[in-house]
Amino acid sequence: MFTSVFDTLMSTSAAVLVSIAVSFACGIALSLVYKACERPSKSFAVTIAMLPAVVMMVIMMVNDNLGIAVAVAGSFSLVRFRSLPGKASDILIIFMSMALGLCTGMGYVLLAVALMLVFAAAYVILSKLPLLDADPAYRNLRITIPEDLEYSDVFTEVFDRYAKNVKCTGVKTMNLGTMYQVSYELQLNNTAEEKKMIDEIRVRNGNLPVISSQQAAVTAEL
Repeated sequence: MFTSVFDTLMSTSAAVLVSIAVSFACGIALSLVYKACERPSKSFAVTIAMLPAVVMMVIMMVNDNLGIAVAVAGSFSLVRFRSLPGKASDILIIFMSMALGLCTGMGYVLLAVALMLVFAAAYVILSKLPLLDADPAYRNLRITIPEDLEYSDVFTEVFDRYAKNVKCTGVKTMNLGTMYQVSYELQLNNTAEEKKMIDEIRVRNGNLPVISSQQAAVTAEL
């Protein structure tokens, strides 16, 4: 079933045209699925649609050559040099686009279509499952404090009332050392009381900025 079109078609030109057409079709379909699930920017969606065809051309240029290993490694290294940090799902979809390009570049167009359909179905199902949703009670908390405030236990009483599983994850200086920013990971007892907790923290840190965000949102920015 999964045989190369370069072995089954009499004309190499016809095989190349079929591979290009399948590459674009799979790329566009994958981009539409990702757009429906994640709502990426237009430029990123266009990149996903074009990437299988680009990888396919690279593979075809070095096919039956020892340089294919170098070409594949170079293609996958593109993930490292994206200009902007993105979500983990962005890296996943880039790898999938490249995998489709590898299949079509070697002439396995039916395998590329099958992989795209299986991946798209799995991605849609898993992205919609509430079982995999992040716990809304988890927070990343960043508290700015003046340099003369002892941060190790000043918020302990507040956390005891409103949160559990509190962990200090980092401390950094700000404004030439006149302030500190202390980062915490915690799980709220009741998400409806988040504002009360922040208000009590503001009393203790002199009304300096307090940033509370869900862990999934912070991870996506890293």
